[in-house]
Amino acid sequence: MIDLSGRVALVTGASRGIGRACALRLAEAGADVALNFVTSRRAADEAARAIQALGRRAAVVKADVSEPEDIQAMIGFIDETFGRLDILVSNAATGGFRPLLATTARQFEAAMNTNARALLLLVQAALPLLRRAPGRAKVIALSSHGARRALPLYGLIGGSKAALESLARHLALEVGSQGINVNIVQAGLVDTDSTRAIPGSEKLFELRRARSLVGDRVLEARDVADTVLYLASPLSDLVQGQTIIVDGGAAIHI
Repeated sequence: MIDLSGRVALVTGASRGIGRACALRLAEAGADVALNFVTSRRAADEAARAIQALGRRAAVVKADVSEPEDIQAMIGFIDETFGRLDILVSNAATGGFRPLLATTARQFEAAMNTNARALLLLVQAALPLLRRAPGRAKVIALSSHGARRALPLYGLIGGSKAALESLARHLALEVGSQGINVNIVQAGLVDTDSTRAIPGSEKLFELRRARSLVGDRVLEARDVADTVLYLASPLSDLVQGQTIIVDGGAAIHI
């Protein structure tokens, strides 16, 4: 059993979907959690109450991770509230579903700033706290199949996720010797508010079921959170700069 008692985690985009599942899973293992949100305050508060019901400390902090000033203020809040940060989960994402040829410069910048640059800014801001963590601190970012595969109307998000995965590898190269692990969890198609908004999502969910190599079991947010939990624990101390795919085997065959 993984025991994260005494550790503090920050999960961005923690009010719903995979982010919420990660926050709850880390709390179940004993971690105190800072839950970041930008618009869904009520959902973030509900997640915080669920964590507190587990006997863990929870704090809700509003911050737009595409804004450097917001990130600095959020890390300062965590330092004042908890006095430490051991686990950083970069999950918040944006982008919308549209053809690349119809993408504006503003839309491109927004997606890259939230989905890719945020990881860099979070690590830069949190570095003093992460360096102080006993054992190895853990940085985990969430990616998707669009980082490696071309999907209809997903080019903007997919391109930003590919950049995210490359940034994680290079960050691991730079901070690995400072007691910090940086890894990626690339999630398959999970039924969330975001994925239901994908044009043709019903067909995509049907294809996911057909391509699964784990029988009738359906990939859920908690399955992704389980892998995040592993990467947040000492069990993954020698896993560095990697992208772990959690999709029931759907991506390994045609």
